[in-house]
Amino acid sequence: MPKFAANLTMLFNEVPFLDRFDRAAKAGFDAVEFLFPYSFATADIQARLKANGLKLVLHNLPAGDWDAGERGIACHPDRIAEFREGVARAVEVGTALGVPQLNCLAGKAPAGVDEVLLRKTFVANLKHAAAELKKAKLKLLIEPINTFDIPGFYLNRTAQAVSILDEVGADNAFVQYDIYHAQRMEGELAATMSKHLLRIGHIQLADNPGRNEPGTGEINYAFLFAHLDRIGYAGWIGCEYKPAAGTEAGLGWRQRLAH
Repeated sequence: MPKFAANLTMLFNEVPFLDRFDRAAKAGFDAVEFLFPYSFATADIQARLKANGLKLVLHNLPAGDWDAGERGIACHPDRIAEFREGVARAVEVGTALGVPQLNCLAGKAPAGVDEVLLRKTFVANLKHAAAELKKAKLKLLIEPINTFDIPGFYLNRTAQAVSILDEVGADNAFVQYDIYHAQRMEGELAATMSKHLLRIGHIQLADNPGRNEPGTGEINYAFLFAHLDRIGYAGWIGCEYKPAAGTEAGLGWRQRLAH
C-alpha cells in the first residue's frame, strides 16, 4: 500500500497554516509535507506535529523571494552566498522538526546566463548542500518542474536531474519525482520510475490537466500505485494537488485507487 503525506501548502488552504495539521490528521493522514517552515515559529510547528501524531517528511530549502515569483536560486551564479545561508537555515530548522530530507528548487534560469555556467553553479551548490545535509544525516532532493506552469525553470526533466546528480556525486542526493510535472514534460511515468527507482527519494502527485486530485484527469493512478508496490517503492507520496471541490470532499480517491 502506498503511504500518502498531505501537502499542507496545497491542501486545507482555506484555514491558517498551523490549523492544517489538525485537519490532515482528522482526514486520516499520518504524515505531512509543505513548501517552507521559515515564516513560522519552529516550536509552533513542532507542537502541531506532536499533538496530531504526524510525521514531517519533506520541506524545501529557502527559494528566494517566493511572493515576487522566484522559484529557487540554486542555479543563479550571483546568489551563491544567499543559497549557502539558506542551506544553513534549512538544516537548523529541518533538524529541529525531524524532517528526513530537504528539497532544493533549482529556480528559473536567469536571462542571458550561459547554460554551462548555470549547470556549473547548480552542481557546485548541490555539492555544498549535500555535504552540509549529510553532516545532519539528511537527504537532499532536486525536483524537475514543468515549464508550462513555471516558464524558464532550469531543471525540468528526469534524465537531466539524474545527470546532474551523477556529476554531484553525493550518496545522499536523490530525485524528487513529481508525477504531475513528469506527465507534462515527458510522460513515460511507469517506465521512468522503474528505471530510476534507486535514484528517487520522494514522489509527489496530482492529476493532469488541472493539477487536481487523482482520478480527475488522464493519469491512470490505480495502475501507477500498483506499479510502485510491484517495483518496491517504499517512500512517501506527497499529495501536492489543488482540491477540485474541497480537500475532504475529494479524498475518496485513496480508497478507490490505492488498494
